[in-house]
Amino acid sequence: MRKNFGAMSALYPMPVLIVAAWGSDGTANAMNAAWGGISEENEISICISADHMTTENLVARGAFTVSMATAQTVAQCDYLGIVSGNNVPDKLERCGMHAERAGCVDAPVIRELPMALECRVKSYDPESCRLVGEIVNISADESILTDGKIDPIKLRPITYDPISHGYYVLGEMVGRAFSDGTTISDR
Repeated sequence: MRKNFGAMSALYPMPVLIVAAWGSDGTANAMNAAWGGISEENEISICISADHMTTENLVARGAFTVSMATAQTVAQCDYLGIVSGNNVPDKLERCGMHAERAGCVDAPVIRELPMALECRVKSYDPESCRLVGEIVNISADESILTDGKIDPIKLRPITYDPISHGYYVLGEMVGRAFSDGTTISDR
């Protein structure tokens, strides 16, 4: 038997995305955004409202980065979602994170977050709060690579549970898709 919950924003896993952009004064700003995902092969869509400082900054610069929050940075990433850059402009520094220039776009990469999507703003609609970015590069720290590829077990990304308001770690492989073209196999 199933239980109906009605319309709500519950989808699993819901990645915890940290969106970062440079301010007009050159200060890095970042925010926690839980409603987002890949919408085309080289495109990401995220729901963020216009009243965020990060939104204002990325629209002005035409670029932003998206990093996945990790188990090691859950407290800092939660802080980035609770504290507004409109009230605390140095919130990235206050939570112990550091920014450096992205390699392919005019946006900051957060050193403590080992994987980043470097994006150009394709569109932003303040009515629907939908940000669409063109992914022009993905950069990853060597510490999360295995055989030259991003290893989700080393990355330890977290997911957000909108029902319990909790964070959970992802990363256990339970099978390999299309290993022989037709079936799922063991690791």
